[in-house]
Amino acid sequence: MTRLALVDLDGTLTDLDGAFSRWAKEFAARYRLPGGAADWLVSARREGPMDQFFAGARQRFDLAEPAEQLWASYRARIPQLVLLYPHVLDDLGALRTAGWRIGIVTNGMRDNQLAKLERTGLVNAVDGYCISDTVGLRKPDPRILHLAAQHCGTTLTPDDWLIGDSPRLDIAGGHRAGIRTLWISRHRTWPQDQQPPHRVATSLRQAVRHLLTEEPAPRATAIPPPRQDAAPSRTD
Repeated sequence: MTRLALVDLDGTLTDLDGAFSRWAKEFAARYRLPGGAADWLVSARREGPMDQFFAGARQRFDLAEPAEQLWASYRARIPQLVLLYPHVLDDLGALRTAGWRIGIVTNGMRDNQLAKLERTGLVNAVDGYCISDTVGLRKPDPRILHLAAQHCGTTLTPDDWLIGDSPRLDIAGGHRAGIRTLWISRHRTWPQDQQPPHRVATSLRQAVRHLLTEEPAPRATAIPPPRQDAAPSRTD
């Protein structure tokens, strides 16, 4: 029997926060920005899409390069700085050995996200992946989860899982798709304005242990994909 786990990339499998902090220090040094600039970059990143982030950084620090060029340079550099969380490849391997199919579903630009998958070895550790920029859909739109399942050679059922660190994108997307959800909390508190996940784990290792001890059930009836329209975005 085949079971499917769809997994987020940044913040779930890769430590993007750590990589971004390293990038911010490099960026501040390269452009000789004033003290505190790296801290501002880290804080500003959390406030909106990346195209807006670079437009804001360009304006704040009076940089000559166009925002699009700054963003492209970031996308080329950040995959070189990203590291997997501990034991990720071993944990994904344990799931596949137990008969699970694994798909990665990530919002972001194709060049950036694909480079992360290739440099970390994740591209060979899963059955398929789906990048929002490539397919023109973004989490929490459930259609990107249906596409990811297709890329793994299967279809979504209510017994499949979505594992991720974002309440608004991952867990909400899993709920909308009608599948089970597992939130990687990393010791954070669940936001009260969001529908809670089915399960909570502090790390991917704990999440995988939960899936491996789940009592398997007969493969459920596939969930038909939704038909609603959604506007694609290219802002990660």
